[in-house]
Formats: sequence, structure tokens, C-alpha cells
Amino acid sequence: MSSGFRHVVMFVWAEGTTVAQQEEVAAKLAELPGQIPQIAAYSTGIDAGVNPNTWDFVVVADFADRDAYLVYRDHPAHRDVIDAYITPIAAQRASVQYDT
Repeated sequence: MSSGFRHVVMFVWAEGTTVAQQEEVAAKLAELPGQIPQIAAYSTGIDAGVNPNTWDFVVVADFADRDAYLVYRDHPAHRDVIDAYITPIAAQRASVQYDT
């Protein structure tokens, strides 16, 4: 029985991306829960550098259901962060969405 819906996205940043740029992405994403009420839980993180062959950054977002996730996915505030802060520095992106 599903109790929610989770979105996980990971990024590898382009060569030359600074820690300041990563922190700016994290700060801009952290504003989204205040702008998109469908977000039930939201966390971001810069890779701790403990293991080899990892991705650089992750977003984990929880929603009540798939429809709430779709509102977030297409929300103008979310799209603005992607277009202005993530796309310019992202070299690779992987994501998964699943019922929880």
C-alpha cells in the first residue's frame, strides 16, 4: 500500500563548477517548499566525498501522491531554478520516481 510518492534526482556538475555554485543551487531549491505547498518533505545534499565514483549532488522530495509531484515538476518556481541555476552547470542528470 502506497503512502506517498518520492522523487530523487542526482547531478554530476560540469568541470569547473564551484562549491559556491553548488551552494547557490541548494539555497534556491531550499526556497521551493515555501512556494510549492505540494512538497511534503525536501532535502538536498552535496556529495560528502567519502566514496569514489559518486554523483555530485542529490535532491530527495516527497509528495502525497503522483499528482502532487506533477504540480511540483511543472511549477514555474521549480522550472525557474532548473533553467537559471541547474541547467547551466549540469553535465549529467539521473532521476527516479516511485511510490513509497
